[in-house]
Amino acid sequence: MKIRIGVGLGAGVGPTGFADAIDQLEAAGVDSVWLSEVVLSHQVDPFVGMAYALSRTTRLKVGTGVAVLPGRHPMLVAKQLASLAGLAPRRVLPVFGLQPARRRERGLFPIPTGQRGAVFDESIQVLRKALRQERVNHHGTFFDIEDAGVGPLPAKPLDVWLGGSAPAALRRIGRWADGWLASFVTPQQAARGRATIQAAAAEAGREIEEDHFGCTLVLATDGIPPALAAAIRERQPDLDPAELVAHSWSDARRLVEQYVEAGLSKFVIVPSATSPAFGEFLDGFTTELMPLQN
Repeated sequence: MKIRIGVGLGAGVGPTGFADAIDQLEAAGVDSVWLSEVVLSHQVDPFVGMAYALSRTTRLKVGTGVAVLPGRHPMLVAKQLASLAGLAPRRVLPVFGLQPARRRERGLFPIPTGQRGAVFDESIQVLRKALRQERVNHHGTFFDIEDAGVGPLPAKPLDVWLGGSAPAALRRIGRWADGWLASFVTPQQAARGRATIQAAAAEAGREIEEDHFGCTLVLATDGIPPALAAAIRERQPDLDPAELVAHSWSDARRLVEQYVEAGLSKFVIVPSATSPAFGEFLDGFTTELMPLQN
């Protein structure tokens, strides 16, 4: 499997430092950069950031890690992705999730009460059709589309990955997605999640490529920020947040190696809010983690 390790631009990089960070990543030969969707913050919007980053680089791949799909019309999202892929072939890596990680942002992506999962399922189906078919016809519960297309499509269809780790999320990935980008799971949980996804894919008559399983890992060299610890506890109440965060570069390397043993091969390393300046972080990344790529 091809092991690839990218960098997530965390809370420490806003609009004023964005261009410089992108230029540093390109110059260092980093595989990819990943942009989170955190609306009520100074972080750059992932779709705007993708366009900007792709326009000033020639090799760096750019992904969303992750963007929210329910609450957006999937045809509009398909248009954005097809346009980006046409402008920067083979460098667009979309990953979507069910809802924002921050509770106070969930109302920004309105969905009928109790229907978010169902809307997500149908949105993925429409999005995949729009990225693979010149003309789309879809008549479902939430979307009604007649003979519509988003323009020229990529020569190679874009892979659409999903996040999430709940049982329903894993089954959804197996049924509809092309890959999994996990977060805040142990290597053992990652291995079980991978098996669940593969079983759901087989049941649906599909197959997910062996190297389409990955994980986001936060590096917190100065301790876990309280907000991050609280978010981890909400998702994994039975685990100490320290088990799911790298505390040093050697710790990050150890965790990546454990995830590889669990069957994962794609990684996003994100500096915590209290980590060193981006240049210092990137120096550590290129020295300690890039050699793990094959």
